[in-house]
Amino acid sequence: MSDPDLLRQRLQDVLTALERIPRHVADISHPDDFLSGETGQGHMDAICMILIAAGEAFKRIDKKTDGKLFARYPQVEWRRAIGLRDVLAHGYFDIDIEQLYAVCRERIPALIETLRKMIEDLQYDQMP
Repeated sequence: MSDPDLLRQRLQDVLTALERIPRHVADISHPDDFLSGETGQGHMDAICMILIAAGEAFKRIDKKTDGKLFARYPQVEWRRAIGLRDVLAHGYFDIDIEQLYAVCRERIPALIETLRKMIEDLQYDQMP
């Protein structure tokens, strides 16, 4: 598999994972719902794991493409997406649930759409 194929596959893997977040947050109507029982906590755990994995993948993709790929899609705050991985991984017990809720509701849908566009664009562009 070529580098462009691997890049598309990694982006597809991240997209598939991120597409699960709206299902996890569907039952969460308020940030406090993340802390109200096993179900809310389970949703929060799953969302955090997905965001950690996505952030790590973004970090590796950014390094592999020398920052050029993400520069083509400035509508996403890539540095913040990558940084969120570190916040969640190293400060899990101090997560701001209101910020996590806002990310899920406000940022993830746009990120999903951008990733779809990136994958489509990479079908025709052999960049890494």
